[in-house]
Amino acid sequence: MRQTFTIRDRRVGAGAPCFVIAEAGSNHNNDLDVARALIEAAAEAGADAVKFQTFKASKLYTRAAGQSDYLGDARSIFDIIEAMEMPEAWLPTLRELTHARGMAFISTPFHEEAVGLLDEHVDAFKIASYELTHHPLLREVAACGKPVIMSTGAATMAEIDEAVAVLKEAGCDALVLLQCTAAYPAPPSSINAAAIPALRERFGVQAGLSDHSRDPVAAPMTAAALGAAVIEKHYTLSNRLPGPDHAFAVEPRELGRLVRRVREVEAILGSGLKEVHAVEEELRHFARRSLFTTAAIKAGERLTRENIDVLRRGKQAEGLDPSWLDRVLGATAARDLGPNQPLQAADVTSPGL
Repeated sequence: MRQTFTIRDRRVGAGAPCFVIAEAGSNHNNDLDVARALIEAAAEAGADAVKFQTFKASKLYTRAAGQSDYLGDARSIFDIIEAMEMPEAWLPTLRELTHARGMAFISTPFHEEAVGLLDEHVDAFKIASYELTHHPLLREVAACGKPVIMSTGAATMAEIDEAVAVLKEAGCDALVLLQCTAAYPAPPSSINAAAIPALRERFGVQAGLSDHSRDPVAAPMTAAALGAAVIEKHYTLSNRLPGPDHAFAVEPRELGRLVRRVREVEAILGSGLKEVHAVEEELRHFARRSLFTTAAIKAGERLTRENIDVLRRGKQAEGLDPSWLDRVLGATAARDLGPNQPLQAADVTSPGL
């Protein structure tokens, strides 16, 4: 598996900034103007990609599936999903607007036929948590040769093992696994962000977080600190809109805070190389210590702790490093020295100096 790859014009993976996906999902409420507004909101927030969902109720649930207890909706889950379907005719429009706003366009296919439909439009494919065991779908996605981002909510490690193997065998060589908790909203205590490095190490692929918690920044910032390659977050124009996914999604201003905080974490993490930073240079010179004379010293006079000290130099020139002190004490001055001047090697007469 490649450790770095490109989704549209963004690098993803080792050494690249975290790829932030604004998950519009089905929060368009079957209104194209709302879908357009969601894309604009994601662009304003600074997201790297917008993601929608492509499904048909007839390909997702049996008509006898019944009601969903967690949604608290009297309608059957089949009827709810059918009302949330996104018209296929929107795809070119949504892709063009997303690209025009400088972001990648992604969608989640929920059935095999959707893969071929999406292939000409999307820059990458997303596999939803509940589709992780849908191996025929995984094979269809992998065969397209595009990067794949797969959530792992409600999955066992054995199921993830099988899914990754299926994707690899079918030709996928650019994969990101997302730690995910399949609850809406997910309690903070259930996020388990520590699974991000665990997934990365176990499978040798990039890893990240699909965050279903309601807080806009806590889990994403934690994920960024753990080296997440991708962070995905559901968003909406308003939590007051009708529909099952609006209440736990973040609103546009919160999405903007999420992106800013993730970028701040990345800046704080830095390169990992220990070196003198440019902002340290002034005080490195001003506050570092050197050997200084503390009194006038005649040529040939011995250097002692009475006339030499280790002091911060401020705006004076750099003198001998403090590590020279033991080598200098007992030596003699090579010339007349005034008080409060940095001691240089040429000022000292002593073997080895």
